Amino acid sequence: MKRFLYIVVFVVAAFGLYFIIGHYFPKSVGRYPFFVLLFLADLYLYSSYHKKIWSWKKIAAWLISTLYWIPAIMVGVILVGSVIYDFNSWDKYFKNYLVGFILIGYVAKSVPILFLAMADVIRIVRKRFRLSEKKQKDEGKAISRSLFLKRLGLIGGGLMFATLTIGMFKWVFDFKLWRKSIKIPGLPDALAGFKIVQFSDIHLGSWLSKNNLEEAVLKMNGLNPDVILFTGDLVNYETGEAFEFEEALKKLYAKYGIFCILGNHDYGDYKRWESKQAKQDNMSRLFDFYNRLGWNLLRNENFILQRGNDKMAIIGVENWGSMSRFQKYGDLDEAIQGVQSIPVKILLSHDPSHWDLKVRNYPVNIDITLSGHTHGAQFGFEFPGIRWSPSQYIYKHWAGLYSEINKTTGNLQYLYVNRGIGTIGYPGRVGINPEITLIELQPSDG
Repeated sequence: MKRFLYIVVFVVAAFGLYFIIGHYFPKSVGRYPFFVLLFLADLYLYSSYHKKIWSWKKIAAWLISTLYWIPAIMVGVILVGSVIYDFNSWDKYFKNYLVGFILIGYVAKSVPILFLAMADVIRIVRKRFRLSEKKQKDEGKAISRSLFLKRLGLIGGGLMFATLTIGMFKWVFDFKLWRKSIKIPGLPDALAGFKIVQFSDIHLGSWLSKNNLEEAVLKMNGLNPDVILFTGDLVNYETGEAFEFEEALKKLYAKYGIFCILGNHDYGDYKRWESKQAKQDNMSRLFDFYNRLGWNLLRNENFILQRGNDKMAIIGVENWGSMSRFQKYGDLDEAIQGVQSIPVKILLSHDPSHWDLKVRNYPVNIDITLSGHTHGAQFGFEFPGIRWSPSQYIYKHWAGLYSEINKTTGNLQYLYVNRGIGTIGYPGRVGINPEITLIELQPSDG
């Protein structure tokens, strides 16, 4: 009877949480099955240590159990709190670190969960085939493989927690400059050495200090760019997040101007609005903000930049993502009108999947596409000859420079995916630094 009641409570709670997420966090409702699996995995890990924990004194058991469930309690605070008071209106500092520690807690738990699963598989296989478990002796004590894996998982989880915490307070604004020289066949003489600075995914709703942003602005200005290109995601949820950073962003300068596009977060789709008009007003505030900055927002349109007697087309499309939960507003046919014959074409497209599915074999050759969006997952490692990030399991092109021959035109085309300068979700960086990109155009040897 007790087990049946537990099942009923779980089912009711699951439906209730689905309603809350769907109503208050509409863009996250597609991830709901993942959230349920995450909770079940959390329960699986706790159950394996439950008897051990409650064999201790009650005060210690209650303390350990409470600490263990803190990430789940924090999730409950967000869900219940959002019903009472709009989540986007919560204090920025509190919200930032609350979400950060939830993610750190669950990512850290994933390590012992993985090792526990391995230990249970070994135990089940041995039991099924009636194999005796070999033991390794150390100073007269025996330890089974299963126990070894469990302990290894706990150590790994502790290290993961510590690393992610450091990433949230130390590496999150450790800006890295990536320099790339791109050779373009037929590059006009006047455009040789042309310097492009790209930054992306600033996510101003996650910034807690103007000083860090001013540091990034100084670094970009110090590169003496001919043009600065921003490839989308200015904010997390709404335009108001950007207002306190207006003066810092106004200090950005490039000889031929600053150009930008919209990212998936800029449309206000990650927030529940009181009305359609309120959402439209949010977009109007965004357009006004870019006007005040003096940045050129390209919405399926282009700009012809002239240096000396030679021209370059800067083309900008609205967001277009291959995944169903992302907008598909980008229209390359519309954006490229009038510049098909311009010798050098640079495309700004927030989501790199757009390049592979729409741009790479487009009938008109586009020399370079600049994207962002992936953040490089804000986690991974990059060493000469080897690099890894969870982002690579989602995106074919997730960070850095790529090139392919356009099968329609026969020309070489480039894609550069910026790792982002801000954060979303986890307010930190581990191994994938916030990026400022400097691209210098050079004529091809051929």
